[in-house]
Amino acid sequence: APIFGIDMDGKVTEWNAKAQEVSGYSKDETMNKHLVNTFIHLEFRTSVDEVLKQALMGVEVANFELPLFTKDGKRREVLLNATPRRGDDGSIMGVLGVGQDITALNQQRTEAMRIADDLGRIIETAN
Repeated sequence: APIFGIDMDGKVTEWNAKAQEVSGYSKDETMNKHLVNTFIHLEFRTSVDEVLKQALMGVEVANFELPLFTKDGKRREVLLNATPRRGDDGSIMGVLGVGQDITALNQQRTEAMRIADDLGRIIETAN
């Protein structure tokens, strides 16, 4: 699973190998850079920022569909869970994001809906 961490300022503190594989960005390219402003497409920054702010306030966010554009410009869909990251004293230090790349699943769902629609039209025409 792609896993990333950010601090209270939104800067990347963790970036695992799967996050690198899905995004195309290496750990070195992401560390200490603002996640939303640097790696999230302008169109989606507000919604992603809101999810991360909720987690920074202690509210866990589950199953947020995050549109992620890779380093080479391809769009990926990541199902994200954002959890507050706490220090030893219990205070929130940042957010830990754990995702699942659902790009292929969404493509299959879209194709299944298209086929069902085509079959529906064929049946209608036959009647």
